[in-house]
Amino acid sequence: MSFLDLLLGRKHPPMIGLDISSSSAKLVELGRSASGEYVLERLASEPFEKGWITDGQIEKFDEVAAAVRKLLDKSSTKTRQVAMAMPQSAVITKRIMLPAGLSEDELELQVESEANQYIPFSLEEVSLDFCVIGPSATSSGDVEVLIAASRKERVQDRQGLAEAAGLKPMVLDIESHASLLAMSRLVESLPQGGRDALVALFEIGADTTSLKVLREGEMLYDRDQAFGGSQLTTLISRQYGFSFEEAEQKKLAGDLPEDYEASILVPFVDSLSQEIGRALQYFFTSTPHHKVHYVMLAGGTAGLPGLKDRVTELTGFASMVVNPFEGMKIGSGVREAKVRKDAPSYLTACGLAMRRFLA
Repeated sequence: MSFLDLLLGRKHPPMIGLDISSSSAKLVELGRSASGEYVLERLASEPFEKGWITDGQIEKFDEVAAAVRKLLDKSSTKTRQVAMAMPQSAVITKRIMLPAGLSEDELELQVESEANQYIPFSLEEVSLDFCVIGPSATSSGDVEVLIAASRKERVQDRQGLAEAAGLKPMVLDIESHASLLAMSRLVESLPQGGRDALVALFEIGADTTSLKVLREGEMLYDRDQAFGGSQLTTLISRQYGFSFEEAEQKKLAGDLPEDYEASILVPFVDSLSQEIGRALQYFFTSTPHHKVHYVMLAGGTAGLPGLKDRVTELTGFASMVVNPFEGMKIGSGVREAKVRKDAPSYLTACGLAMRRFLA
């Protein structure tokens, strides 16, 4: 299968969405009811040890592959075709304008010519792809084309991981594109279908928190900062003398000493809320915008007790915790309690699973 099919998903057979982050692998499988509603058929995750994946690079391939195989067993899925994603930092994307009416071969030649200007590597070293988005809104007679390129070894790492776990990679997306696809459903459910609303999406990962500001499906702003849920795990580890892995397990299980909330959780929530407030202020000072209409919190740390209310209090903007499965039917193989507890961490995996239904 070509990188063209992988990155842009030209083929869409039944498949699972598999999100590989620095802290875990997450799997989502979606179906559709007779009335066309999404059905959440499978939902599962498997943690990684610290250092298995660093800055999106797989450092411990065999261990990660074994964890993915364990995840597949845990989920009970029979589907072996998979949509995965590359970290945004591993993919160079650029939108360009080209004349309308070019043949596929002519487009390919033009894209390769244009790509030389934007890609700091030899074209022999990269997997290059493109997709015609549609007619240009600003240049009559032209079409807007998205170019995407990644180092071949990074693409092969993701493909190899899927194959080592017994999976067949069908789509290789970009993490931010997958999360925005899942977000599109949620924005449409806002008052007036989210028209003209500025939505600040904070994805709070283990090591990095990203702010994406969206308006009607377009990403206006994107910035990462080094702050995430693993800092809370480190605080727990230091306070109580646990190993990092023990601290993470106890954090997820809620199995912590009585003084945890007052001495660690409340100060951490306050600190994280202030980081979110600072990120918004940076957005306001570096763009013409001075407000957002909604602050949405995603990622495994988003559901921390008190975080949503503290963010609202500090920023003055309505805040909510993202549930990418909002409005979906829950299949018999999924526990609703798990969906309620863990949904914010499945935004990217949900977007990848949705790729199954794109024409």
